Amino acid sequence: MECYLDNSATTKCLDEVVEVVTDCMRNTYGNPSSMHLKGVEAENILRSAKETIARTLKVEEKEIFFTSGGTESDNWAILQSARANRRSGMHVITTKIEHAAVLSCFKQLEKEGFEVTYLSVDEYGRVSIEELKEALKPETILVSVMGVNNEIGTVEPLAEIGECIKASNPKTLFHVDAVQMYGKLPIYPKRMKIDMLSVSGHKIHGPKGVGFLYISDKVKITPLILGGGQQKGMRSGTDNVPGIAGLSKAAEIICGSMEEECAQMSALRDLLVAKVSAIEGVTVNGPAAKEETKAFAAPHIVSVSVSGVRAEVLLHALEEKGIYISSGSACASNKPAVSETLKAIGVKKELLDSTIRFSFSRFTTEEEICYAASSLAQVIETLRKYTRR
Repeated sequence: MECYLDNSATTKCLDEVVEVVTDCMRNTYGNPSSMHLKGVEAENILRSAKETIARTLKVEEKEIFFTSGGTESDNWAILQSARANRRSGMHVITTKIEHAAVLSCFKQLEKEGFEVTYLSVDEYGRVSIEELKEALKPETILVSVMGVNNEIGTVEPLAEIGECIKASNPKTLFHVDAVQMYGKLPIYPKRMKIDMLSVSGHKIHGPKGVGFLYISDKVKITPLILGGGQQKGMRSGTDNVPGIAGLSKAAEIICGSMEEECAQMSALRDLLVAKVSAIEGVTVNGPAAKEETKAFAAPHIVSVSVSGVRAEVLLHALEEKGIYISSGSACASNKPAVSETLKAIGVKKELLDSTIRFSFSRFTTEEEICYAASSLAQVIETLRKYTRR
C-alpha cells in the first residue's frame, strides 16, 4: 500500500490543474507582454487568475502579484519593505519558529544594520501578544509571523497580532507567511490587518514554481526582480502563464471546499494522534497533542517524537512499507541541522533528532492513517530490538 503523508512538503496536482496547465502550454502559449492576439489571450488568463485569487482573500486584484513561490514571496515582502522603509526605523520583529525563507531574510537584515527581535513561543508554538506588545517600538517598521507553523501545525492568532501591531503604530507593516495556511483555514488580510501575505502553489495541489504575494496598495515596497517591467514594474520577467493558470484553478477548487476538507483532515489528525499516543515512547508535539489546545492546531499537520529511534532511520523504515513522511521541514530535512521550532517549544534534547512529521491533504484516507499508525508501532518495536542489542 502506498501512503503519502508528506503533504506539507508538496501536494499532488489536482487533475483539473493538470488539464488547465497542459491546455495553456498547448494553446495559450503567447507571451502576455506581446501586443498580438496570442499575447492578449495569455494576458486574459493572468487577469482572470488575479480576480480568482483576490476573491479568495477578499482583496483587490491589483494587490496580487505572481511569484515563483513562497520563498520568493517571503524574500520580496521582508527585504524590500524593510529597505524601502528604513528611514522610518531600523527595527523589525519575527519569531523563533519561522520557515528558513523568513529567518534567512532577517539574518540578512541584521547584516545590513537592522535591529531584529525574535519572539519566543510557548510549548505549543504560540506567540505571546504581551511579549509582542513589549517588543514593539516607535521605530518598528515590520513584523513577520507565519500563519501556520510548517513543522508542528500551530495556528498563530493573526487577528490579535494585527490589532496589536496597528494599535502600537498604524504604519508598522505586518507580513504573514501563509504557505501552510492558505486553502486550509480562512484568512482575510483586510480584516486581520495583514499588509503582505505569501502563498505557494504546490502546497494547495497546484504546480511547483509558482506562488503569489498579496501587497496592500498602502504598502511602500520596491521590486526584488528588475527587468522588463512586467506586473506594473513590480516583478519583472516573463510571466509563468501555465503555472499561474494552474495556481488559480487550484485556489478556486481548494478554497471552494475548504470547510469540508478542513473538517475531514481534522478528524484524521485526531485519529492519528490517538493511535500514535498509545505507542510506548511516542510523544505528540504542538497543539494537536491535547484536547484543550486543538482550537489552534492546523488540521493537516502532526509532529511526533519517538524515544530512542533517530528520525532518519524511522523515515526510511516507513518508506520500505510505502509510507512517505518527513523529518521536519522539507527545505531542511536533508541537512544535518536541529529544528529551531522544536528547540523553541522545549522538546527534550534527546528527542530533537527523533522527530517526524505527518501531513495530510484532501486525498488522505482513514485507511491510510490506520495503516501508518500500525506500521509505525511495528517499525518502532523492531528498531528498538536492534538498539537494545
